[in-house]
Amino acid sequence: MKIVVLDGYTENPGDLSWDGLKALGELTVHSRTAPEQVVSRIGEAEIVFTNKVKITAEVLQACPKIRYIGVLATGYDVVDVKTAAEKGIVVTNIPTYGTQSVAQFVFALLLEICHHVGHHSEAVYDGRWSSNPDWCFWDYPLIELAGMTMGIIGYGRIGQATGRLAKAFGMKVLANDKYQNEECKSVCEYVSRDRIFAESDVIVLHCPLFPDTEKIICKENIAKMKDGVILINNSRGGLVNEADLAEALKSRKIRAAGLDVVSTEPISEDNPLLKAKHCLITPHISWASRASRTRLMNIAVENLQSFLNGNPVNVVNKK
Repeated sequence: MKIVVLDGYTENPGDLSWDGLKALGELTVHSRTAPEQVVSRIGEAEIVFTNKVKITAEVLQACPKIRYIGVLATGYDVVDVKTAAEKGIVVTNIPTYGTQSVAQFVFALLLEICHHVGHHSEAVYDGRWSSNPDWCFWDYPLIELAGMTMGIIGYGRIGQATGRLAKAFGMKVLANDKYQNEECKSVCEYVSRDRIFAESDVIVLHCPLFPDTEKIICKENIAKMKDGVILINNSRGGLVNEADLAEALKSRKIRAAGLDVVSTEPISEDNPLLKAKHCLITPHISWASRASRTRLMNIAVENLQSFLNGNPVNVVNKK
């Protein structure tokens, strides 16, 4: 049985092992695959793994041997799941591998905004502390989170993990989600989106990108927010109208933003946020801790083994 991985580098740049998949078939791993290479690289393979390489209806038509597609991520919009289902091809994803890493990264961004640790460390190494007349100095207001309100839009596994961390910091947690979990009410209060906008000192996005959440951070909703609110987004770039956010940062309606995702990735050189002040942007790495990627790899192997055993799990295109 032939197994091909189309874009394995981001999942495993060399610090993990592919042995789990090797044990299940004849494995070929490509670091990256351009769109015009997809069909030839899949070839006669029955098992295909992809992270961001698109597997379209045309690819599925040209590669009739495919029986199984494993998406090395939670989101699976890179695969034409409808056509795959029509052809009897099982498509799986990996829904839970990065929960703790993504929640932790929210606070990496938030604490940098609150304390500017990197800047102040550089100031020390530049000699500013040794030449300072006082025993301490700071260049930015230092923000304490205790007593502040965090509003989380999207309160699934990652939102809940973020809420628990916020609670540990002494924050009040407001949550907005279509589905409410009674157990979560010990940590959060479920409220409307408008209350999130109106009452939050920090707004965190953890919702999927659907038509009703696309560009949810826009001029209209920003106007509903407190002056000086902090925005964190490490969910999906399309949740934010980037021009509107850049303008709100300029006016300081939004005090600061911490973003690990943008609308087009890699980021376009003309993205207005690149010129916006008070905006931290990291290159979509919330998910990428070694622990997180190890879980991803292990679940990918388990997904395939379950499929081969006739009991597929994490299937996203059930008929």
